[in-house]
Amino acid sequence: MSNVEERLAAAGIELPRPNAPVANYVPFVRVGDLLHISGQVSLDAAGGIRGTVGEDVDLETARQAARLCGLSLLAQMKAACDGDLDRVVRVVKLGGFVQAGPSFVEIPQVVNGCSDLMVEAFGDAGRHARSAVGVYRLPMNFAVEVDAVVQVR
Repeated sequence: MSNVEERLAAAGIELPRPNAPVANYVPFVRVGDLLHISGQVSLDAAGGIRGTVGEDVDLETARQAARLCGLSLLAQMKAACDGDLDRVVRVVKLGGFVQAGPSFVEIPQVVNGCSDLMVEAFGDAGRHARSAVGVYRLPMNFAVEVDAVVQVR
C-alpha cells in the first residue's frame, strides 16, 4: 500500500472503482509527465448527487458532491499509475463545474470539496491551480463535475 493510500485509509477513505467512460472518450491521457483526467461526476454506489445547486441541492451536499468527484479522480490517478498513488508528483490543476441555479454564487465553496480532498491525500503536493465555474447543465443531471491535470513520475 502506498503512503498516500495509507493516509487515505487512516482517514477512513476508500477509493471507488474507476468510472468507465459513458461516451466517446478515454478516462485519462498521459502526455510526458502530465496526466489529463476526464471530468468525473458526483457519482457513488447509491447513484450519486444530482440536481441543481441552490435549488434541489444545498451547499453542504454540493460540497460532498465535489468530494465524490475527487474520489473518482483519485481512482483514475491510481489506475493511470499502475496502482501506485505515490507516483503522483503534484496535482497541477482542477477544473470544477457546478450545475448552479440562477442565484447560486458560492461556486468556489462547492469545488473546495474536491480541493480539500486533494490536499488531504497529497499534502502540499495536492495544492493546485483551479477553475470553478457555474454551468446551466451537466451530463445526466449530476450536480458537480471535476477534471484534473496531474504531474506523475
